[in-house]
Amino acid sequence: MKKSGSVTVYRPVVWITGASRGIGKEIAKQFASLGCIVCLSSRSARELNKTAREIELLGGRAHVFPMDVTEYKSIPVVHRKIRKEVGAVDIVVNNAGLTSFQSFMKTPYHLLRDIIETNLIGPMILLKEVLPSMVERKKGWIFNIISMVAQKTYEGSSVYTASKAGLFGFGKVLREELCSNGIRVVNIIPGATETKIWHPKVRKKYAWRMMRAKSVAEAVLAAYQMPDDLVVDELVVRPILGDLN
Repeated sequence: MKKSGSVTVYRPVVWITGASRGIGKEIAKQFASLGCIVCLSSRSARELNKTAREIELLGGRAHVFPMDVTEYKSIPVVHRKIRKEVGAVDIVVNNAGLTSFQSFMKTPYHLLRDIIETNLIGPMILLKEVLPSMVERKKGWIFNIISMVAQKTYEGSSVYTASKAGLFGFGKVLREELCSNGIRVVNIIPGATETKIWHPKVRKKYAWRMMRAKSVAEAVLAAYQMPDDLVVDELVVRPILGDLN
């Protein structure tokens, strides 16, 4: 809450994972531009602080809460800090992501586990923590940043596909379970976007035809700003020249 003269202005609280770079960072900037208070989480406190400074220089409000979503016990701890220092979370952006461009047979056990825990189990546990407050208040937004791999087949991305397709399906069911509570669940499905998740050689070769992270973030904000009597269940955004093969 912020008082402007005699008028109390409500500033929604947004919790974004994977907020230190790429799409997560740009989403944080977009929500901050609306006057939201953004809570930034990722494993790198240093990078989060850079993002927070950029937001503050633009006139926004940002708070840093370093966290690894695979360390499940840390999620309720960070959530309690956010509620104490900032307020109840109104919007969650599940953006933390990990991938591997290897065949299933060549993917080591530890990487298989890390991808599934980062992309699927971590977001589910985070929502287990945040949703009770949203249900009680009868309002809330959840944005799941998926990937085109949930809809198309790409060799060398079997485990990543399993994690993102799982999050996609989870979001669909969650939407039906929560809509009567005034909670909106939006699956964002971006095509190839120029971020560091890609191998440097791939970025160098295809950056010219990939989407910008800022463009994807602007699409997320557009979905958030739709009229109150509707919701965008799923938003697919692709490079204008089509998907990469």
